[in-house]
Amino acid sequence: MTTLPNMHDAEPIPAAAREAIDRLMHSGDLFRYTAPKDAPVALLEAEFAQMMGSKFALAVSSCSAALFLSLKALDLPRDARVLIPGFTFAAVPSSVVHADCVPVLCEVGENYRIDMADFEAKLDDDIQAVIISHMRGHTSDMDAIMALCDARNIPVIEDAAHSLGTLWHDKKIGTIGKIGCFSFQSYKMINAGEGGILITDDADLVARAIIMSGAYEHNWKKHPVLQEAFGTWQNKLPLYNLRMSNLSAVVIRPQLPELARRVADGRRNHDLVAEALNSSPWIDVPEKLAPETRAPDSLQFNLVGMDDAEVTAFVEVAEAAGVKVQVFGLSSDNARAFWNWQFMPEMPELPQTRAMLMRACDTRLPARLTAAECDAVAGVLLNAAQSVMNPARAYGT
Repeated sequence: MTTLPNMHDAEPIPAAAREAIDRLMHSGDLFRYTAPKDAPVALLEAEFAQMMGSKFALAVSSCSAALFLSLKALDLPRDARVLIPGFTFAAVPSSVVHADCVPVLCEVGENYRIDMADFEAKLDDDIQAVIISHMRGHTSDMDAIMALCDARNIPVIEDAAHSLGTLWHDKKIGTIGKIGCFSFQSYKMINAGEGGILITDDADLVARAIIMSGAYEHNWKKHPVLQEAFGTWQNKLPLYNLRMSNLSAVVIRPQLPELARRVADGRRNHDLVAEALNSSPWIDVPEKLAPETRAPDSLQFNLVGMDDAEVTAFVEVAEAAGVKVQVFGLSSDNARAFWNWQFMPEMPELPQTRAMLMRACDTRLPARLTAAECDAVAGVLLNAAQSVMNPARAYGT
């Protein structure tokens, strides 16, 4: 019998990163702007932009910081209304509020993607920007979204925190909208503990973001952006000091060549477990949309035909057997359940999204798992559902 691993361990840091950390600690050169050129953060930005096929990249302290700076760089007026999906992490509406804008939520379906009818209905004259959260790596219909937004000249920011390596019609997620934002938090494909990066092809926009990120005085000259773009904004923008340190960059850079393998392994693991779970009448793993090539770092599935007590029992049985599952909506403090965002200036009722969150389950499924370990995870989840819904026929009894 395969022993279940600790699925909450993050991806290990490669030896090359540990060696680079040691060299950096000996130098003490942790601030990105100390060196005249080729600081680790600057090298990371160049390498990441090249990997994504984008003109510019700006590394910052978190994906939340990248989202905030993106909104500020768009130069939106105070109280601008920003349309976001109702299924996302609390940091997304928080970044909108932090940027002095108003989050507007739209419905999300049982497949975790944006309900396009509700999205279009809410994309009215009051909406001045859109953030598309590819939540937990699930891609919404980007063809329809971009057609609607482009027709109205509304800029789209992609929250691709969970989608590094995902493709849509073979185009990299994060490069479809005006700006793409990514995370290097420990549970993402690239693990730096914290950190984020934004990418764009717009020189004027990235110049504003660079200055506001904390490129004070003339530090912006160390960025490979059209210098006249910087000159326009020198001393005219506030500094929010959201820079990434060289220490984070040396942890991230050696992991970039690992991304393709991690994506392939994560997709294999997801599909192995999903196929097994879909054999149960009480579990449904929604299909991806046809143009999407996924890069999953976790697994989401819906419980079918269970009441709240049965859902709670399923979670308890699975955890006792070694697989921790969270149901997004069955917690008073889950940061992914929109009704827990008490800081929201406006709180709509989203019945479709609420119903989905009350049965949508989330569990870690790291790329590092073996096929045998994936089979063991699937077995625990199938047995938990069987033991709750039909105990007389529970697996293993």
